[in-house]
Amino acid sequence: MDDEASAFALAGWDGLFSIFVTLGCVLVAWMLLQEINFDKILRQPRSPRARVLQLLIAVGLGHLVARFVLDYWSWVGTLKWLFRSG
Repeated sequence: MDDEASAFALAGWDGLFSIFVTLGCVLVAWMLLQEINFDKILRQPRSPRARVLQLLIAVGLGHLVARFVLDYWSWVGTLKWLFRSG
């Protein structure tokens, strides 16, 4: 029973870690998108529609980067099985 509870707790911490990594990557993508001059791309770059577009782009880019980071973290964690003896 204790092993089951610790497995659930580990899954919960893993989920919380994934949420924070994803939100952090979306935030970084949003900050980087603020440096792009959308004046030449969009008709009204300060309109609410343009902000929603920037938000969707930030979520998409942030998700892609977070997925890479989380996959890499998982791959590094499984390397221990390659070098474990016995």
